[in-house]
Amino acid sequence: MIKFGVAGLGSIDEAVSNLERYHKLGIGACEISFTYRVYIKDNEAEVIRKAAEKFNIQLSIHAPYWINLNSKEREKVEKSKKRILDCCRIGELLGAYRVVFHPGFYGLTKKVLTDEDKENVYQSILKEVLEIQKEIKKNKWKIQIAPETTGKINVFGSVDEIKRLVKDSGCSFCIDFAHLFARSLGEMGYGEMYESVKEFDELHCHFSGIEYGAKGERNHKITPDREIERLLRVLPKNKKIVIINESPDTVGDAVKSLKIYEGM
Repeated sequence: MIKFGVAGLGSIDEAVSNLERYHKLGIGACEISFTYRVYIKDNEAEVIRKAAEKFNIQLSIHAPYWINLNSKEREKVEKSKKRILDCCRIGELLGAYRVVFHPGFYGLTKKVLTDEDKENVYQSILKEVLEIQKEIKKNKWKIQIAPETTGKINVFGSVDEIKRLVKDSGCSFCIDFAHLFARSLGEMGYGEMYESVKEFDELHCHFSGIEYGAKGERNHKITPDREIERLLRVLPKNKKIVIINESPDTVGDAVKSLKIYEGM
């Protein structure tokens, strides 16, 4: 079964009404965007959780963008981990099931990275992810962290790197089909993308239209109908799949995706 979701809950004042509106539109998921900070307080999280349960909306979280688990500055790494763990804590109160985040940058000035360079970066990020996992276990949280595939060539987050993190740390993941399309400069098809993660029974996904250049992703755009159809044709119907649309019209494109899916 595929649930189609939106990126963004809105302000605290409109959170419950937005969840009700999403429900009426047939939307089944919402990813709360903590773009710059965790803006939901503990008592507010309880109200939102109850509303999400009432309207059958599956919640996830996108952690702040200022995260780099491979920074050369230790202070930045620790702040990055704190941002992720802050999301996990409030996410547990919200009843959210995933915290999505961009793991970090390669942080190297070389135009061409060697396998050794990438391995060193991977080991640095893995070390921090394992530390985060320890804290999650210590706090007995059920929520899972989900490093995301990224769209820029010079940023850590290829599908192989993310899958390896899953294997080595026990974390979950987020596959962004638009990012992978941009990262491959349009060479990777949706069928190939799905094949790379078909071993997993549950998928948390991002999707939208996307513009890219020589370095990969430039920006998200409205999702073309034909791209939605192409993606949905390769996704199975017997797995739990959540697709969060990240286009500039996240609600409109999520509804459009649902209608296309129902008509297939």
